[in-house]
Amino acid sequence: MDYSILKELIGIDSPSGFTKKASAYIFDVLSSFGYTPEYTNKGAVKLQLGDKPTLAIAAHVDTLGAIVSGIKPDGTLRFSTIGGLQLNSAEGEYVRVYTLEDKIINGTILHDNPAAHVNKSLPESSRSISNLHIRLDENVNSVEDVKDLGIDVGDFVCLYTHYEELKSGYIKSRFLDNKAGCFVLIELARQLKEKNIQAPVELFFSNYEEVGHGAASGFAESIEELLVIDMGVVGDGCSGDETLCSICAKDSSGPYDFEMRKNLTKLAKDNQLHCTTDIFPYYGSDGSAALRAGNNFRVALIGPGVAASHGNERTHKQGIEATISLCKAYIESYIS
Repeated sequence: MDYSILKELIGIDSPSGFTKKASAYIFDVLSSFGYTPEYTNKGAVKLQLGDKPTLAIAAHVDTLGAIVSGIKPDGTLRFSTIGGLQLNSAEGEYVRVYTLEDKIINGTILHDNPAAHVNKSLPESSRSISNLHIRLDENVNSVEDVKDLGIDVGDFVCLYTHYEELKSGYIKSRFLDNKAGCFVLIELARQLKEKNIQAPVELFFSNYEEVGHGAASGFAESIEELLVIDMGVVGDGCSGDETLCSICAKDSSGPYDFEMRKNLTKLAKDNQLHCTTDIFPYYGSDGSAALRAGNNFRVALIGPGVAASHGNERTHKQGIEATISLCKAYIESYIS
């Protein structure tokens, strides 16, 4: 299994609204397998693995990030978060600011008074976008200096990912949510092409999940079921683990389709896959967006366990591969 694809995809900055390059990468990889993918009007990538697909399998390529919301008189930047970026883990992070001309300016997210030697209250002070800023790695000291670099309000801010693939099987990086899910779909496509299997399935790489409307539209009209691949929650009160594929029974938007979940659970047991069933208390997905948009789909959600979600995340190859295997088993049951 070629995890270099996951590494390369994670290396492409793609906060919601700035996903064109990452989507193009997915498009090109699928094309290299011999497929003919297409774009939706919103820029999502989709691929039909057979005629008149009735099952869609979706993952989202967009990530958390930020956007420039103002330039301060001293040449530092104010910013607004994109999605649920956790500021406690973002503070001190290196970033890339992209101008409209695609010029990249490096910087760091910092507290407004970040020096411990002059700010005794630094450890106790709260973190919010009102007291954090971006320090640019350029000799700038005014609004005019920053604008001369080409930076302005609305420019995207992308955090470094720090991808590492370890001998133990762990992979740690920002944005495993949900580029690990995209890797699951890519690997599914590769394996099915290798075996020359056609199925009534549409793969869907959405690009606005982190802001709530990724899978609201764009699917083939024949779709009856939607299987969403997204991160499994790892944390207190949850049964998930990085080495497992989580089958979500319910999240903040309510329970997922019982019959689909029952079938997935049976397939996991019959195939002796590393899976668990879980509840995600503070979670929404592309499945939530699809249902709220009024799509008449049955919806289920699975995915590899991801620790420290929306921060410096970690998963394990075993969890990713269990998710791929469960997807394959579900597709096979669909066409048998």
